[in-house]
Amino acid sequence: MKQSIVLLALILALSFFNIGGCNGGGGGGGNGGPCPEINTSIEVCDPANGPFSLIIDNPFFPLAVGSQLVLEGEDDEGTLLTVEITVLDETEVVAGVTTRVVEEAESEDEDLIEVSRNFYAQAPDGTVCYFGEDVDIYEDGEIVSHMGEWRAGEDGNLPGIIMPGDPQIGMIFQQEFAPGIAEDQSEIVDFGESIDVPAGMFSDTLSALDCNPVEFDGFDDKVYVDGIGIAIDNEVELISFE
Repeated sequence: MKQSIVLLALILALSFFNIGGCNGGGGGGGNGGPCPEINTSIEVCDPANGPFSLIIDNPFFPLAVGSQLVLEGEDDEGTLLTVEITVLDETEVVAGVTTRVVEEAESEDEDLIEVSRNFYAQAPDGTVCYFGEDVDIYEDGEIVSHMGEWRAGEDGNLPGIIMPGDPQIGMIFQQEFAPGIAEDQSEIVDFGESIDVPAGMFSDTLSALDCNPVEFDGFDDKVYVDGIGIAIDNEVELISFE
């Protein structure tokens, strides 16, 4: 009987730990998910808090017209992944704000799978704000979907922070605010990590962990280089920049 009582107590203790200790912690902006709690307001990107600038010179997310970053890598199955990010000499008015258009083309084994047109503007304090994206998903050279696209000012969507003007370790911010469609968030975790990628060796860096509470599939590791921008995005690494 004594052994049965001890066993029952152990089972109850483990049940309490699984419910309260593992799953009950804060996350996903308070929705019980695996992402950490947001602690940085996106109010700086409110269209009412302009004026916003098309001159985007945030050190860790500069967007000079004509510049291009190319990243490559392989996934776990050996598929070659290529991402080309190009700052276009084009603008788009989103939520009443004139934004810079940045095209991002993604390929797998040289087959185009996605092209997005992303909309950015810089707030007065240097924060780079993300106003949404148009998305074309490809299969066999044909557009089959626009899944994941959103724009601030529509359906309750709000512009998010893609890079703070004064980034600090521990900042957790919403990059996308399109409920149920795009809710990516990022946490700044380190500065000065030395990286060696095909494009070179860099130490003036900012490291972040991105999290998607809509479709959580682990955390994405990202590293940005001062004066260049993104250099590591999970499996892909910077191979060239201009």
